[in-house]
Amino acid sequence: MENIEQHIEALIFASEQGIRTEEILYCLQAAFEHDYTSDEITTHINNIRAKYQDESFAVEVLKINNGFQFLTKKKYHTTISLLQLQRSKKKLSQAALETLAIIAYKQPVTKTDIEQIRGVNCDYSIQKLLEKELIAITGKSESVGKPILYGTSGLFMDYFGVNDISELPQLKDITDNSSTIGQAAE
Repeated sequence: MENIEQHIEALIFASEQGIRTEEILYCLQAAFEHDYTSDEITTHINNIRAKYQDESFAVEVLKINNGFQFLTKKKYHTTISLLQLQRSKKKLSQAALETLAIIAYKQPVTKTDIEQIRGVNCDYSIQKLLEKELIAITGKSESVGKPILYGTSGLFMDYFGVNDISELPQLKDITDNSSTIGQAAE
């Protein structure tokens, strides 16, 4: 049998999003008609992760959103951000970013709730976020009219490099007090 770790590496590399251990296990069992265990796959993944910790590699294998992905190491982020800036033709508008932030922090949330917070119609922003697969429809509210509920998607988690919404910065950590009037009372 060929080196199983190379097949696992190939699966992680070829996956557009994080690939879960269960998916790797399924692919390998189907390809080789061999009953691998989840523990064996985890051991092989850990070996691959250790291999890419070497400084000679610009990439590493990280676990994000319960899946594994090849990502560049942090010390190369400045260089890569320049490339992304150059290629950023599909940026999110300020309105879409605001809508995405509301959905991320208030999910599950209805369009009406978002519009009450923003004070403007959000149809276009929600449509664009759905097209980019950064948000998803998570169900219907039990309130009158049963409006659609929105929440963040797995792609949102991948894009922002978080495993769970609780890993996002807390609102108190990012509050800007520079627009207050007067001096704070002692």
